[in-house]
Amino acid sequence: MAFKMLDGNGAAVEAMKLAKVQVISAYPITPQSSISEKLSELVDSGALQAQYVRVESEHSALSIATTAALTGARSATATASNGLALMHEILSMTSGNRIPIVMPVVNRGVAAPWTLWCEHGDTMAARDLGWMQFFCQNVQEVLDITLISYRVAEDVRVQMPAMVCLDGFFLSHSMQKLDVPAQEMVDEFIGPYTRKNTYLDPTDPMFCCDLTGSGEYTEMRYQQKYAMDHAIEVFEEIADEFAGKFGRKIEIVEQYKTEDADVVLVALGSMCGTAKYVVDKMREESKKVGLAMVTVFRPFPIIQIKKALSGKKVIGVFDRSAGLGSQGGPVWNEVCAALKDEMCDIRHFIGGLGGRDVTIDNIEKIYNELLEIKDGIRLEQTEWIDLKENSMEIRQVMKNV
Repeated sequence: MAFKMLDGNGAAVEAMKLAKVQVISAYPITPQSSISEKLSELVDSGALQAQYVRVESEHSALSIATTAALTGARSATATASNGLALMHEILSMTSGNRIPIVMPVVNRGVAAPWTLWCEHGDTMAARDLGWMQFFCQNVQEVLDITLISYRVAEDVRVQMPAMVCLDGFFLSHSMQKLDVPAQEMVDEFIGPYTRKNTYLDPTDPMFCCDLTGSGEYTEMRYQQKYAMDHAIEVFEEIADEFAGKFGRKIEIVEQYKTEDADVVLVALGSMCGTAKYVVDKMREESKKVGLAMVTVFRPFPIIQIKKALSGKKVIGVFDRSAGLGSQGGPVWNEVCAALKDEMCDIRHFIGGLGGRDVTIDNIEKIYNELLEIKDGIRLEQTEWIDLKENSMEIRQVMKNV
């Protein structure tokens, strides 16, 4: 192994290079652009033996990656925000054909209003289209989770695509010291790509994604559900193998000082590093708080969440997406569903939208409110934790509504 200084995008590229992707069709979009640019440079220099296809949009990028995989090539693409939205039609084509593409998605808010900055609404909008979704806490995890994702996605028990989600700018452009494994070790861990399901072969023609009647459609959807249900145990198995080989364990749900915690916060992504700092800080003040960091969001890890939160009377869930039209954010909804038989009070918090920093003060405020709710001092929580007081005076909204 060797140490390198890489940002999150560079870590994603390093992982794709180590996985020896064979066809690349990526379209630049901030803050993902350097992934597509660095991949093209590797192909141009000969450092990566792959075919790079110039495309005119993200819709074409995923279309080409999907069909390339059907021919038996390990393919690659990446996107963010409105680029992922433009892929929306093809996302379900990829998953429905059981194509195990691994795609870095650099989380960024979807317009409008236009933003180049981080939030999770882009991938949350695609959470039910048959793609696994793995969220990274730091740059090392971008590399590690991407490598694990190839094994999970391509496993015969799964055969589903995966999004490796990294927070825009907070991770994509954050330089950190990485432990990068040797190519030989990755070759042993991942191995070559072999097609296992539908394929395109002129010597052995078959229909792919033909019009399906009601006599078989439901069963095909059930096969996807069956694969998703088993992806959790496959991920855990492969993460254990990865830990044994490379010395780093990726937890499906990482529990940080939850065992004796009076209140626990559930979160995902780069904010969890800040949350761990706040947990340590408040523990020094004799406040027993803990963190449950979700790495695998799709499929949602019900058993692991129950294990982390069992017996906790007050739980907070921090969503970095607005969850418009719902009572709370997407992660909160999932946690509530997972704990529907538990006697607990689950409060939702929304913040960090459009790149707004999730600060130490924000998270400490959440924990203090949860503790006050537990002690009966407070009834309501501050749902939008970092909202400005003049929120209804910004832009064109009517002040007197």
